[in-house]
Amino acid sequence: MAGAIEDIEKIGVIGAGSWGTALANLLADKGHKVDLWAYETEVVQDIMTHRENKMFLPGIALSPNLIPSNDLEQVVKSNKIILVVVPSHTMRDMGGKMAPFIAEDTIVITASKGIEDGTYLTMYGVLKECLPSLNPHNIAVLSGPSFAKEVALKVPTAISVGGKDNAVATRVQHIFATDYFRIYVNDDPIGLELGGAVKNVIAIAAGFVDGVGLGLNTRAGLITRGLAEIRRLGLHMGANPHTFSGLSGVGDLILTCTGDLSRNYTVGKQLGRGMTLAEIQAERRTVAEGVRNTKSIYHLAKKLDIELPIINEVYRALYENSNPEKAITRLMTRPLGHETSEIDKYAARSHK
Repeated sequence: MAGAIEDIEKIGVIGAGSWGTALANLLADKGHKVDLWAYETEVVQDIMTHRENKMFLPGIALSPNLIPSNDLEQVVKSNKIILVVVPSHTMRDMGGKMAPFIAEDTIVITASKGIEDGTYLTMYGVLKECLPSLNPHNIAVLSGPSFAKEVALKVPTAISVGGKDNAVATRVQHIFATDYFRIYVNDDPIGLELGGAVKNVIAIAAGFVDGVGLGLNTRAGLITRGLAEIRRLGLHMGANPHTFSGLSGVGDLILTCTGDLSRNYTVGKQLGRGMTLAEIQAERRTVAEGVRNTKSIYHLAKKLDIELPIINEVYRALYENSNPEKAITRLMTRPLGHETSEIDKYAARSHK
């Protein structure tokens, strides 16, 4: 069993993709009793029969404390701590299905990264709307640089948990912490979520750079200016600018923009090599979150009248068939400006 544990908790995990399964197994391996809800019946059968999620996390032996289920009502009703790890575009539907079974004192944790199209809410905001009987201070956010496969292999990893209630965040911190999975508390859930969502779009742009065959200078510059765009959006939305210097900001951005395990980076790289989005999607079971979130973040920026040049170019490449090489040229020939002007301009709006 990894790490010391003071109290055994009963925890429901909603979503048995690679990240949901990795986190569920971490908790189960630590000694917690974990119910893992999966949409696919074959995932449940594989885990019950082989103790392995062959579809989404192959090669990882799963703890006997992890019990798979296709019964959402049973999983939600039976546990007072619920971890939700579903694709961001399904969060509202899932929240609505969970709502009748959520008690007021349930702790709900989201480890999903994204911004909802149309409402422009983060997953925290979506859950707050979908779970009206739940105390909103009982919602927490997990975010940070963490590939599911490496967590499943117990590679040392550090992430953050954020929430409006420090006691809730601290409880979540202790529930998850092991000798290979370190958790820091952060009181800025909106900043954590924006860092986790927008970095996926920047990672697609980083993939463009490598797919086209440009150099390390180009990629480093793009990642750095991508962080500036994440911070600019965050300042408009009341986030703490210091959050973007942390694990869910620069940490997650570096990982997702440089790691071969990143689906978003891989999509960008394939686009840079000449594949179309339709061709990429045809060969994948799941769509990289950044593809959908490019659209929602692009429209949010338009609504708020925020200049996000990299986001704009990724949107054009994904949805307007713009050439990635021309996108880099447009970014490099934009009007010259001051590197940190947005910090002074928008700092007064931050950390409300």
